[in-house]
Amino acid sequence: MTSTTTVTIATSKSTRRIHDGWTVQVVDGPAPSQVTGRAIAASVPGSIHTDLLAAGLIADPYLDDNEHLQAWIGACDWKYSTSFRWSDAGYDATELVFEGLDTVARVELNGTVIAETRNMHRTYRADVRSLLLVGDNELSVTFASPVRYADRESLEQGYRPHVNHHPYNAIRKMACNFGWDWGPDVATVGLWRPVSLQSWSGVRLDSVQPTVTMEGDRGIATVRIEIAAAESSPGSSAATARVSVGTETATIEFEPGQTVAEARIVVDNAKRWWPIGHGEHPLYDLDVVLESEGLLRDSWRGRIGFRTVRVDTTPDESGTPFTILVNERPMFIKGANWIPDDVFVHRVDRARYEERILQAASANINLLRVWGGGIYESDDFYDVCDERGMLTWQDFLFACAAYSEDEPMRSEVEAEVRDNVVRLLPHPSLVIWNGSNENIWGHQEWGWANRLGDRNWGLGYYLDLLPRILAELDPTRPYTPSSPFSPTDEHYPNDPAHGSVHLWDLWNRRDYPDYRTYSPRFVGEFGWQGPPTWSTMTRSISDAPLTPESPGMLVHQKAQDGNVKLIDGLIAHLPLPDDIEDWHWAMSLNQAIAVQTGIEHFRSLAPHCMGSIVWQLNDCWPVTSWAAVDGDGRPKPLLYSIAHAYVDRLVTIQPRGDGYVVAVSNDTDADWSGDLVIKRLSFAGDQLAATSVPADIRARATVTIEVPSELGAAGDTAAELLVATLGDIRGLWFFAEYRDSRLDSPRLEVAATRVADGYAVMVTASNLVRDLALLVDKLDTGARVDDQLVTLLPGESVTFAVKSAAVIDDAAWGASTVLRSANQLVVGQ
Repeated sequence: MTSTTTVTIATSKSTRRIHDGWTVQVVDGPAPSQVTGRAIAASVPGSIHTDLLAAGLIADPYLDDNEHLQAWIGACDWKYSTSFRWSDAGYDATELVFEGLDTVARVELNGTVIAETRNMHRTYRADVRSLLLVGDNELSVTFASPVRYADRESLEQGYRPHVNHHPYNAIRKMACNFGWDWGPDVATVGLWRPVSLQSWSGVRLDSVQPTVTMEGDRGIATVRIEIAAAESSPGSSAATARVSVGTETATIEFEPGQTVAEARIVVDNAKRWWPIGHGEHPLYDLDVVLESEGLLRDSWRGRIGFRTVRVDTTPDESGTPFTILVNERPMFIKGANWIPDDVFVHRVDRARYEERILQAASANINLLRVWGGGIYESDDFYDVCDERGMLTWQDFLFACAAYSEDEPMRSEVEAEVRDNVVRLLPHPSLVIWNGSNENIWGHQEWGWANRLGDRNWGLGYYLDLLPRILAELDPTRPYTPSSPFSPTDEHYPNDPAHGSVHLWDLWNRRDYPDYRTYSPRFVGEFGWQGPPTWSTMTRSISDAPLTPESPGMLVHQKAQDGNVKLIDGLIAHLPLPDDIEDWHWAMSLNQAIAVQTGIEHFRSLAPHCMGSIVWQLNDCWPVTSWAAVDGDGRPKPLLYSIAHAYVDRLVTIQPRGDGYVVAVSNDTDADWSGDLVIKRLSFAGDQLAATSVPADIRARATVTIEVPSELGAAGDTAAELLVATLGDIRGLWFFAEYRDSRLDSPRLEVAATRVADGYAVMVTASNLVRDLALLVDKLDTGARVDDQLVTLLPGESVTFAVKSAAVIDDAAWGASTVLRSANQLVVGQ
């Protein structure tokens, strides 16, 4: 119950976590009898669902249909309580600091209300010095039902359109907590970020706001510091802040009563921070020490990186580009969208962030877009991105809905934005702010205008409030009002020729080859659904029999007509299997091929198109979705196809007009040259036609080379393919769809060798085998494999590196449900 207090010297700031001894009980709502009247042990940080789960009062919300059975939780009010001991150590001020309250809360200390909150995305601070008792103190936080609150507020604020079935736009809470087309409806409450008691004397640091840029080889850090004085001694003395970046230092003198000042530190020959794939990612320690009356009062430490960033939207002959430049180098963005990695967001720690970001890096991803229906992720997320060179794009938290601009919502939004902009300022990985997800497009395209009448809907946030706050607090980063967005008013917000686009007619209405009908400048969202890995799916769903439409499978399919779209998107390419394991493999493969088709097409258009951001990298629970990594953290085949399409050096064959081109992309700092060899082969491996063309691709460039018409004219489309090779990189083109081709049953030899961290599994093909994959989770749920979806020509081999601690029988590697290929689906094996 009692936390440890750490004090460096008697007059310095003391921070003490209040995380122990919490209990929670229901105070109103439709709770079952086993919960009513009971004090339940609670965790801080935590949430009501995980507290009930830990107490054995509910089953895992992620399994079967438990989500629906537990809907009562979000309809209840809950009271969290603890007590802590306090002794007066003579500090001038003591404050309770809540870094995250989810969401509508009344905070009481010793029976006195000290805060009433309405925003999950803010930090709250309350001066409690006069309320504290020597000895025991009682602290409670009562949370109102988020479901009932949002419903009431939707009436108070007036109807505003939104997707899904709860008015999440009426409350400043993680939107997808109320369900999404990939997420469960498990509206939470709880103290989801740390709670602390902070004591201090004289003055303390209120905020440290570094903005960073480069002038030639000189790194410039402008550090704005705000301080707060204790009420017992406001303005009674001067203060000094010492600011250092590496070995460079500056001193700020605060006059009595002064609370804001600025330091400018110049670092000569600064090492530039570069994104992954473009160079190193050096970070500099930024330290601030605050003193007054000769005593240390407070300190702050962060890290910064020196780099410049801008977005080029200068109109050209083709429309309006959307090109992100870091250190004035145009970046082809190889991105993925990021959603909260767990519905219960407090469970995502640094290790989990690091695992997920490393998975993104393994897929050659260089940017993660933090989507606007989630949260502003913790500093751990951005710290790892800083260290790994992973660019981040940060949405403000407005998604797929109209939002009130009236009070008190407007003030909540402004406070939330200021809070999080200041917090995220130091991170060099953060390169762009985005005002909203699809809201300007939604207003124009989704019938909002007629439904809204004269009510405001958020445009004032995106065009005025947000850019005004950023101009004040963060003038060094670019801002776009929405995604998708056309930078000039006269263009439709989702116009492929202008700015960023979201391509959702693909998947929803059209088939994935139609990606090639688009010539976008930048793709902010696109994607295709597929199931989670087999182990994740069967862990979370206990249907017997398990079918694509069995009850648990449908609970874990949130998209409207999702299964129908899966089928419609498959049958033009592959037969629809009746066996569940074949269905699972077919849908997984189709998802991977669909997204790879889109990425390779977009890359072939560079520099006309300068990026794509796949929807989505990760999942928040076990579900059929657009993710490349499933809710249990296992990579799906999609992650490997993204890696193939985002590889630094890519050779891809694309249909253009009445023929074909080979597009060669070189996303490295070295020029790439050699003979591009193009062959037309039979499925048996016989060469039917060939040519060799000199190719010279400059660093960070893409070139296209026409395939001679006679080479691209197949004599037997069902049994021939094109192969284009430059060095050891090759691209393939099959003239016929899988289902219309004459693929044979795979003839494979498999040899597994035990190595230090697992197995080396060598597979040799006697015939053409398309999209060979080793589904290792079926042998060991903790296993990982380095690659999937490898096409072997007759006589070729591949060695899969498998990390596993399990003892696996040699024969198991070649099992038909483990060693999968497209051939099996075509011939019905």
